Amino acid sequence: MEMPAVRTEPQDRSPEHPAPEAFTLQQILDAVVDPVRRSIVCQLSAAPSPKSCGSFDLPVGRSTLTHHFRVLREAGLIRQYYAGTSRMNELRREDMEEAFPGLLDALVTAAARR
Repeated sequence: MEMPAVRTEPQDRSPEHPAPEAFTLQQILDAVVDPVRRSIVCQLSAAPSPKSCGSFDLPVGRSTLTHHFRVLREAGLIRQYYAGTSRMNELRREDMEEAFPGLLDALVTAAARR
């Protein structure tokens, strides 16, 4: 099944992101079951602004981190875009709230309890 993708400009270097109507609960839950990805979501939730890929406090290498960002992006949890040469990351709060009201806040709250 092909998921609709959203791209802002034809020459945009930013990766494709699924449209909110393509989000599935299974894919979101599969994405956050991993502790590294949960940590990324929690760090983004606590950040006052988008964070660059290199600014996360995580115990994994760059290639592994790239994989985790891809899984979160494909699930619809994060949006990635370039600001100069930095790849920035932000939670897709509004899109997640539209697709699954309250889920993102519940996931972050539950992860903070651990």
